[in-house]
Amino acid sequence: MSGGLWDWSVAAYGAPGVADACLTLQDHHEQNVPLLLWSAWLAATGRRPDEETIEAACDTARAWDGVVVAPLRAVRRTLKAPVPDIDDGPRQSVRDRVKALELEAERHLLEALEALAPAPDGAPRPAIDGLTATTRLWSRVTPRPALIRLAEALPA
Repeated sequence: MSGGLWDWSVAAYGAPGVADACLTLQDHHEQNVPLLLWSAWLAATGRRPDEETIEAACDTARAWDGVVVAPLRAVRRTLKAPVPDIDDGPRQSVRDRVKALELEAERHLLEALEALAPAPDGAPRPAIDGLTATTRLWSRVTPRPALIRLAEALPA
């Protein structure tokens, strides 16, 4: 998986078990998937961010998620189930467009996070190291078992 963060994230997310692990962290532990992928990418590419960089990434993810991604996700999820008196075709068409916007918004977030990343300065590290360092600054509770599941599912 070469290239930037977006390419790495798309490939990693498509690996068996990664999407499920990410969605569990998002839906049950209030984690931010692009931020988690950024953290894993940093570790995989030998980048070692300082605490200030991780805090800046968390601030960026919180702002973008709160204003852009979460509202789009809420609309997409609302449109998932049939709605009385609304034809399924148009509802699904709008849902698909909202889903594409949500993905575009996550790509913009990943681009912003990549811009914060330090240059590589060493050998790759285990993904769990990057994931736990970022999660400690993202939330009060570090969901270690769920992070381990994600780290183990990520391609080496």
